[in-house]
Amino acid sequence: MNIRITGMGSYIPDIVEKNEDFHNHEFLNIDGSAIDYPNEVIVEKFKAITGIDERRYAKSHLTSSDLGFFAAERAIEDAKIDPEELDYIIVAHNFGDVKANAIQSDILPCLASRIKHSLRIKNPSCVAYDILFGCPGWIEGLIQAQAFIKAGMAKKCLVIGTETLSRVVDKHDRDSMIYSDGAGAAIVEASDEEGGIIDHETASFTYDEAYYLYFGNSNKQDLCRDTRYIKMHGRKIYEFALNNVPKAMKMCLDRSGIDISEVKKILIHQANEKMDEAIIKRFYRLYKADMPEDIMPMSIHKLGNSSVATVPTLFDLILKNKMGDHELTKGDVIIFASVGAGMHINAIVYKY
Repeated sequence: MNIRITGMGSYIPDIVEKNEDFHNHEFLNIDGSAIDYPNEVIVEKFKAITGIDERRYAKSHLTSSDLGFFAAERAIEDAKIDPEELDYIIVAHNFGDVKANAIQSDILPCLASRIKHSLRIKNPSCVAYDILFGCPGWIEGLIQAQAFIKAGMAKKCLVIGTETLSRVVDKHDRDSMIYSDGAGAAIVEASDEEGGIIDHETASFTYDEAYYLYFGNSNKQDLCRDTRYIKMHGRKIYEFALNNVPKAMKMCLDRSGIDISEVKKILIHQANEKMDEAIIKRFYRLYKADMPEDIMPMSIHKLGNSSVATVPTLFDLILKNKMGDHELTKGDVIIFASVGAGMHINAIVYKY
């Protein structure tokens, strides 16, 4: 029995926020002091490091569960299944539903229950639950879906990654330019076709690294001290990712029995262009091989970092022929990989 992704769908919001839209922001240092150089320079340096030109924000009346519902509908349609046949709906996110201009997250009921409700699924045996696993959440959802199917507890699962990070950023923090909104979804099911999930690896580093990403106060000191925003220790995350993600990917690939020369694409979490390139180069260095030029499709330039949504939206864009020359053919080997808050790392070797 093979376990394959049989349908993909994504939702990319309509609102485009360009880099020049940040020229009038009041960016401050963490202690509230003014930054010594103008915003044009800040934005230019940001672009050079992250590769981001623009990002997408959800319309004010939409929440994360709405975006996840839209992506789920498209995945179900793509797989040509009856949603009543679903055994599990697994939704990866980090902040629940945060309404525009609100300061409180809403996860009662969980987002999976909301999406199941929106899909109008009547079957109570379709179990809907959320997973909080940082940016690697969607990949971890695939791993859990595979486990349910392997154990005979499920035949069809819906795995969604959805986020509206624009609602939890500190507008006075330069890192706020990284984050965006979006959703991606996959139907995972048992199949007689060759391929699917070949192997996977997951690790959680918490002894020293647990709080590299955290909720903290605004850089603007006179704002409410009880309101929290997404914050990160960027340098520590960069070094952590470079040291650990390539090793996890190698462990996964080695167990799969597939040679690195057979890998066609690596779909890595769209966190930061320079960091992602450094991770993949170091991965190939572990095999004493050069990184192929077209191995790493990147959507971050136009879509930003939408956390759990980056990998499934990237995969869907490739399958829908919306990523330029990047394409997949039957039998191609790809690697999904991610790193994020927790600090968690995971990877999947997948034969398309």
